[in-house]
Amino acid sequence: VEEEDGFETTLLMRECVLIESLSPKKETISATTTKTIEVKRNDTPVTKIVETATGNRLNIVLAFMPTDDQILINTKYEAYLVNNSNYFVQFNYLSKQGRNWILRKTGTVEPNQQLFIEEFSKDQLNDLEQIGVQLITYKKEKQFELKQPVSVEFKVDTVKFYKQHCFVENEYFEDNAMIFTIVKDDVSDQSFAINPKDLANAMKMKGDFKSPTNQASKAVNELDLLEVDLHINELLDNSKGMSNTELITVQLDKFTQVMNANLRLKGKKIVFIHGKGEGVLRKAILDELKSKYKACLFQDASFREYGFGATMVIIK
Repeated sequence: VEEEDGFETTLLMRECVLIESLSPKKETISATTTKTIEVKRNDTPVTKIVETATGNRLNIVLAFMPTDDQILINTKYEAYLVNNSNYFVQFNYLSKQGRNWILRKTGTVEPNQQLFIEEFSKDQLNDLEQIGVQLITYKKEKQFELKQPVSVEFKVDTVKFYKQHCFVENEYFEDNAMIFTIVKDDVSDQSFAINPKDLANAMKMKGDFKSPTNQASKAVNELDLLEVDLHINELLDNSKGMSNTELITVQLDKFTQVMNANLRLKGKKIVFIHGKGEGVLRKAILDELKSKYKACLFQDASFREYGFGATMVIIK
């Protein structure tokens, strides 16, 4: 937008609101910063693309930022797609619900730009446990090197949204952000995605090696058993000032995330270490199991290993 002194200022569209229509080509816009800015519109807008020396390699990231990094337990979050390349990037931003996907946003990010995607609250975090991003890239009115389409899936540890140290300094924003690499130097990052066929082949190859029966049995048991410590000091860097209800919410969010991530692994055993305490967290977990995960079996975990402070769940 162009200000009265002739200088241009970059603002998000949602930071401006139309307060008066002056003419078809001239409107006054009030920014949320309370200053009045004049916006001029042309009938045929032209986007000036400034290419960078390294921009012919794709570098694209997904970024999450809290609206208030001082109160992570109650703040909302913003998602941005950052296009650090000379290409236009057409994208689909998706989240997985059960076995199917939901399109959350589709659009185009211009070269060397950041695009706001969505704002969400902590109550919506469970919807973002598994994210998919699909990309097609191109240039306008000039020749370009053809890039392969990108389709990346990755899991998000939603508990990290409650931890300040997970939002770090970065080259894209002045504020700290949680960064997920989608493409780095033309190579899509699949480090968060697990291919079931690759896993099955790896298990088969492992079975081809001869080893003592007791060692093979031990390996299988270790693979089947997952331990999850729900003590709040394992989930949060700092819980000072949080109420008991807020603490329980964080712990149950972690429980739900782990359960949903393992529901398809029949026979999987998960030990949730919740401690004895007053039994509030244990009761909350049992209530969740009885209402949302009725097909799963559960029991007290081994007293010898965990005392009275753990519950074992068996995925069925």
